[in-house]
Amino acid sequence: MRRLIYYVATTLDGCIAAPDGDADFFPVTPDVLDFITEEYPETLPAHVRAALGVDSPGRHFDTAVQGRATYDPALRIGITSPYRHLRQYVVSTTLTESPDPEVEIVSTDPLARVRALKAEDGKDIYLVGGARLAGTLLPEIDGLVVKVYPIVAGAGIPLFTADFAPRRFELTGTRVLDGGMVVLTYGRQGSSSASTESESTMR
Repeated sequence: MRRLIYYVATTLDGCIAAPDGDADFFPVTPDVLDFITEEYPETLPAHVRAALGVDSPGRHFDTAVQGRATYDPALRIGITSPYRHLRQYVVSTTLTESPDPEVEIVSTDPLARVRALKAEDGKDIYLVGGARLAGTLLPEIDGLVVKVYPIVAGAGIPLFTADFAPRRFELTGTRVLDGGMVVLTYGRQGSSSASTESESTMR
């Protein structure tokens, strides 16, 4: 069965974005860019892949799921299909129809939609964000890839927005980049996804 993986950047104090949703304060240093383009190239938006000359296929994901707030920055600059190299789903109760035929709007029961996607054949599913959708989908999240930047934001949008309901995950891999970013990989405790994703990925 496919897995739902929350691949996300965070500060040391657990913020994935500023209070207004901006995430430009995360430093994209050469070591970070090398890591992403080598290990997770499919997580780069299509226009960024084009600018960097990245055309390698996805190693981990073939599907992307994101919330309306995460999708909006692309829409504001006229990009309606930010991950056109992946199957795309946007969870929203306010978008009545998709602005692009490559993007499917999920307006009801995102948990059921994700369960159906996980039952299909294919690679894993990339949970792009944001915090509220991650909180909603937490029961179906099988793994986390958390890029922890050496930054304290002080305030901002948290990794998850959800009711108090502790869930345990097991650390399956670590990688420290030259600039100080630490990549932590977790699997949901008690599931097969808690096994190490790939020894080579985290060397």
